[in-house]
Amino acid sequence: MNWDLKALFNSIPEAEEFLKQAEFKAEDFEKKYKNRLYTLSSDEFIEVLKEYENILENVGRSLTYIYLEFATDASKGSLLALFQELATKTEEHLIWFELEFIYLPIDKQQKFIDNAGIYKYYLIHLQEEAPFKLSEKEEKILMKKDLTSSSAFTRLFDETLSQLKFFFEGEKLSEEEILSKLYSPQRNKRKKAQISLTNGLKPHQDLLGFIYNQVKKDWKIDYLEIRGYETAESPRHFSNRVSKKSVDALINTVNENMQIVPEYYNIKKELLGYNKLYDYDRYAPIKLTDKNPEIPFEEAKEMVLNSFKNFSNTFYEIAKKAFEEKWIDIYPKEGKRGGAFSHSATPEAHPYVLLNYTNKRRDVFTLAHELGHAIHQYLSRKVGYLNQDTPLTTAETASIFAEMLLFEEIKKSLNKEELIETYAAKLEDIFATLFRQIVFTNFERRVHSEDEISKERFNQIWMEENRKMFGESVYLTKNYEIWWSYIPHFIHSPFYCYSYSYAQLLVLTLYKLYKENFENFEKKYITFLSQGGSIPPKKQFLELFGLDIEKEDFWQKGIETVKEMLNEFKGIVND
Repeated sequence: MNWDLKALFNSIPEAEEFLKQAEFKAEDFEKKYKNRLYTLSSDEFIEVLKEYENILENVGRSLTYIYLEFATDASKGSLLALFQELATKTEEHLIWFELEFIYLPIDKQQKFIDNAGIYKYYLIHLQEEAPFKLSEKEEKILMKKDLTSSSAFTRLFDETLSQLKFFFEGEKLSEEEILSKLYSPQRNKRKKAQISLTNGLKPHQDLLGFIYNQVKKDWKIDYLEIRGYETAESPRHFSNRVSKKSVDALINTVNENMQIVPEYYNIKKELLGYNKLYDYDRYAPIKLTDKNPEIPFEEAKEMVLNSFKNFSNTFYEIAKKAFEEKWIDIYPKEGKRGGAFSHSATPEAHPYVLLNYTNKRRDVFTLAHELGHAIHQYLSRKVGYLNQDTPLTTAETASIFAEMLLFEEIKKSLNKEELIETYAAKLEDIFATLFRQIVFTNFERRVHSEDEISKERFNQIWMEENRKMFGESVYLTKNYEIWWSYIPHFIHSPFYCYSYSYAQLLVLTLYKLYKENFENFEKKYITFLSQGGSIPPKKQFLELFGLDIEKEDFWQKGIETVKEMLNEFKGIVND
């Protein structure tokens, strides 16, 4: 029930020594090739690029090993810090490589690109970012300066939120604990939690507003004034490898279909028996049965494997391999981190999945989700370390798709009441990932378009954008107006939130193609996943599925899947 990490290393000392050797290789690499790329032939450059990739992969392999050790044993934090320090020293000897490539003459760059094979789009992406890169010396200055600018304010935000305590029924709760109370089946507890969260945040509004203003000011100086990006969100589009046109098409489509959300919440209001839904009722569980079935892991394993097998033997075989070869650490234990993830590791090894399985139905969906990631990561190994990881916009492709496969499988064994509960939970998951994240993005776009703004202005924009999502179906109280202030993505990663919506709707579009028996869908989908990050999403979708992600009708296909699910839900409720 635990990982077998021997595909990476046999021991921590072995991994540490391997990382130290990577540093020596990086030093040697810098001595041999720095300021010499322009002298290389195309074939020689590819060999140098492979050497660069190999060193990075060695660093990644060592860091993966110690991170996985730490994830299951928090007492190894000092070892993780040691490995990270060694990795940073190694990477300092490599920072020059990408910068030197982008400052080569264009004709020389093009010769290298034409001969690059699977590295072609990696180099093209570097080329596309070239106008926004500075000299090596300037990049190092900004890297150091970041410690006292945006990163410092991010740290202040994290430390402030982590130290907050929220009073609830005689206890002092953390932010995570008080947020969990908003999911309570008892309405009075949800209302108390809403009041407690607001009262805990309110004394810090001046500080949190100041932090947000400084972060967006630093973002503007760094990316617009120094680097020369066109808009505040452009850097995020570049890192996600998508165009503003496709992001606008996504956002416009979601905004035009916001009425789906109030349509659902009006039904939820009736199922809960309320005259009025308040913001603290949004996450109220719909419980029509007293059942809370325990699903042992072996049963969950069979459910997931069956759902995968019904779609693709490739999915089934990789998932089966994951169980048989101990890619998965399954149960909670002392010192193990919470949550779940799938770590891609390196092409030489295989992905590793962390779970905290507690025999609940939601844990079965988590298993399917993380195995979807693992399948994606395993298939993309063949494009190499530099290409295996996808941008967030496509990273959720297999994980959400795997959940949909399980959803279809699990529905077969449920009665009407259980179906209502399951559909409601699934729709609310989609709303949180799809519509809510676009509300966040709409909010960010408006906030970043203005200079320093007051906390009252933050509150006003927040309420205006959220009302567009809920309409008259949910009453947003005055307490809700300051809840923008605890959202970490606004501080940590400006314009990050649309990526979740992008991924969700992209998968729902693909799932609609699958359900409509799109020609050779399985084969094309496996090819798509196998390409990892080696090809831009626009090219992938156009070549494999004949779809243009820059057009709103592409995204509308995903919206139609949500509408179909809502109609199925309504049909079950009214049956």
